[in-house]
Amino acid sequence: MKNFMITAVMVLTMILSQKANAQWVVTDPTNLASGILNSANEIVQTSSTVSNVVKNFNEVKKVYEQGKEYYDKLKAINNLVKDARKVQQTVLLVGDVSNLYVNNFGRMLNDKNFSPAELVAIGNGYAALLNESTELLKELKQIVTSTSLSLNDKERMEIIDRVYKEVKEYHSLVKYYTNKNISVSILRARKQNDTKRVMDLYGTANQKYW
Repeated sequence: MKNFMITAVMVLTMILSQKANAQWVVTDPTNLASGILNSANEIVQTSSTVSNVVKNFNEVKKVYEQGKEYYDKLKAINNLVKDARKVQQTVLLVGDVSNLYVNNFGRMLNDKNFSPAELVAIGNGYAALLNESTELLKELKQIVTSTSLSLNDKERMEIIDRVYKEVKEYHSLVKYYTNKNISVSILRARKQNDTKRVMDLYGTANQKYW
């Protein structure tokens, strides 16, 4: 059987074979995945500690932008073996949840169809979904980097598959959550003959990115 530790962490060790940016040197093969996880954790923590919704989002966006480099670099890695790609895609899904949160909630803050109380609730909803995703990613990281002999290769791969599927479900849920919130705004805009402004804010059916 192919050694699990070689295949599972390939997504991280392959990073070292890539051409590094002159201003950013990768010294740890787990640096990118850890960076995405730490960024997501910090976004969740920031969301729960800052009371003012606008100040909250400004801090969240700052954390997101600081961690986005990890996401972009990991996303650029290609030609991975199947097992390694499953690990990579799981990490990227968590990064993309942060992306969906920041980009869409930033537009909602500029949408007068939401009250301040609703915006707080929406922001808390995004933070809760991101938190669940990061908890799964912590589990994945522990399995991939663990030196314990308590699990065999098959058991480890089953856990990776399960975590991937669960994170993918949370990612889909965040997209659904975003769509539902935007649809509320569109319905309110139609009643006020203000649909164009809302569609310009979020994008038309062909342009929307959420």
